Amino acid sequence: MSDLLERLRGRGWRMTAQRRVVAEVLDGDHIHLTADEVHARAVAKLPEISRATVYNTLGEMVSLGEVLEVSTDRRAKRYDPNAHRPHHHLVCARCGAIRDVHPVGDPLTDLPDSERFGFTISDVEVTYRGTCPNCASA
Repeated sequence: MSDLLERLRGRGWRMTAQRRVVAEVLDGDHIHLTADEVHARAVAKLPEISRATVYNTLGEMVSLGEVLEVSTDRRAKRYDPNAHRPHHHLVCARCGAIRDVHPVGDPLTDLPDSERFGFTISDVEVTYRGTCPNCASA
């Protein structure tokens, strides 16, 4: 069973066939799929699943805090099941590939007091941009 499925079951979330398939599609490392990509993969496993069901299920998973909604550029939102381990994203500027990265240090404390302007910082989102090896070799 996937980590996401285990987490959802642990929360007592009712596991319908449609919800299970969406969770299975999101299972794995470095997963950052759009809702349409989730739907296409879910249809391959469960042909009768509707686009609305996929969107609703993703929204519920985000509301539960079990999936992150990621927007790294002006492209479609992506869904990241890596919701419980703090991380940043590395994004290819050409193809849009996304990887989870775990740099050393604490970005919450890296911002000097002089740059906080009185804000109490509660969260940080860092996106590293570059060119992936596939695009660099093309």
